[in-house]
Order: sequence, then structure tokens, then C-alpha cells
Amino acid sequence: MSETPTTEKIEEIEIRLLLEALFLKYHYDFRNYAMASIKRRLKQARAHLGFATFSALQEGLLHDPGMVTILLRYLTVQVSEMFRDPSYFRAIRDKVVPHLRTYPSLKVWVAGCSSGEELYSLVILFREEGLEDRTIFYATDINQEALQAAEKGVFPLDRLQHFTEFHRLSGGKSSLSDYYQAAYGRASFDKSLRRNVVFSDHSLVTDAVFAEMHFISCRNVMIYFDRVLQDRAIALFRDSLVRKGFLGLGSKESMRFSAHASAFGEFVRDEKIYQRRAD
Repeated sequence: MSETPTTEKIEEIEIRLLLEALFLKYHYDFRNYAMASIKRRLKQARAHLGFATFSALQEGLLHDPGMVTILLRYLTVQVSEMFRDPSYFRAIRDKVVPHLRTYPSLKVWVAGCSSGEELYSLVILFREEGLEDRTIFYATDINQEALQAAEKGVFPLDRLQHFTEFHRLSGGKSSLSDYYQAAYGRASFDKSLRRNVVFSDHSLVTDAVFAEMHFISCRNVMIYFDRVLQDRAIALFRDSLVRKGFLGLGSKESMRFSAHASAFGEFVRDEKIYQRRAD
């Protein structure tokens, strides 16, 4: 039986109070994330932790600091794949890289890097295109556990079949197996891929610009934001990019309704790659 409107309204109030508590005590701000997505994730967390109501979950969160790490696992997206949507990476290789070659040094930001799949995809692509040595990569996320996993660069071996195929379809110029060692059911990616990477805790919700970037990739993160927060993130990307710098979004994300859309031009429309206007 579906919930009554009264129950739904009470739960929404409870959720908003829970998110306020999470922000006030731990400084993680999910208050402007899309309610439907947040509610679904919090229901999963509530069931896992054994709380009957969101109010009880809030009380537990306030009095048990260890719960915040568990809650973040549910509230942040940790599922990705290397070279996910190969045509996106092919467009970077064929369309964006020729422009990036004109710079003597480069800064690339992977915003919402999760456990590192997209980061390693870009580092490998830049190595294959001869740009890695002149590039600093910034990999950021609000989830410390995800950042630690990304820094280790270890993935289950059974995921590598998909990674390898996507790498090939993206125009890979080598074998993906050249970049990792397999043992005990795990693939450990070469430490050299991290030599130019800076891992950092950064929130698109509350933090500011921290460097001037030539390319920003933030994919499948803003789909969980409401319109206000989407606009804040896009403004942050605009202010973080050099003139004529590039921004890549997820396949279901768009600049179309943003208050800051005029700052960007479509560079590769089908792959949601935008270029900051010179003016």
C-alpha cells in the first residue's frame, strides 16, 4: 500500500531536519540535492542501520560520529567504470586533445572522482596522447573513503573485461593490461599513473575555486542536484576554467536550463562537452 500524503509530508520534514543536522555537525551539505534521490538513498541507509524512522536515524547520527561514514556511502555515488561511455573519451581524444596540445602545461579536474575509474581513464588517455608529463590532475570528492580507494587504484579483476573493451572503443592506443598487475582477484594500477595526481576533499556545494583548469570532467554528479545547486556548480566550473577551457558533463546532464549557460558554447554536442567562451 502506498504511503498517505500525511506520512510522506512527515517523512520529508524528517529528511530535511536530518540533512540540516548532517550539515551543522559534520559540514556535509546535501540540503539541495534532489529530494526523490535523497529519500531513496536514506531509506536504504535507514533499513541497513536498523532505524524505524528518519528522526531516529538523525538522533543516531548526532550521537555517533562513526555513522557519518556509513551514511556517506549511501548518499554519494560510488559506481563507475573506466572509459564509461567510450564515445565521450573518443571525443576528448579526437576533438579536445588537439586544443590542449597548444598549452605548455595543463591542469585537469575530475570533480566527484568517486573511487577513481574516470581519473585513471583520463590519465591513461593523456599518457597515450603524450600529454601526461605536462599535466597536473586534481581528483576530488566529498567522500574520504572514495578518495582513499581512488588513491590505491585497486579494482576487482572481474571488472577489467568491461574496462578493457571500453578502452578499446575509446580509441586506446595500447592494451589496458599494460597499466596494471593482476593478482589474487584484483587489478592494481601502476603507481606511475598517480605521480601527477593531487587527491583532495572538495565539495561542489560549499567549496570555492582552487585552481585554473584547462579541462574539467564532472559526469553524473549534477543529476542528483536540484536546479539551485546545479547553477552553483556550473558557476564554479565557469570560474575555474581558463578562457576557452573545456567542461565535460554526463550523458543525462545539460547546460540548457542553467543561468550560466551563456558562458559556454557547445563543443561536442552529442557528448555534452562544452567550451568556456573567450569573453
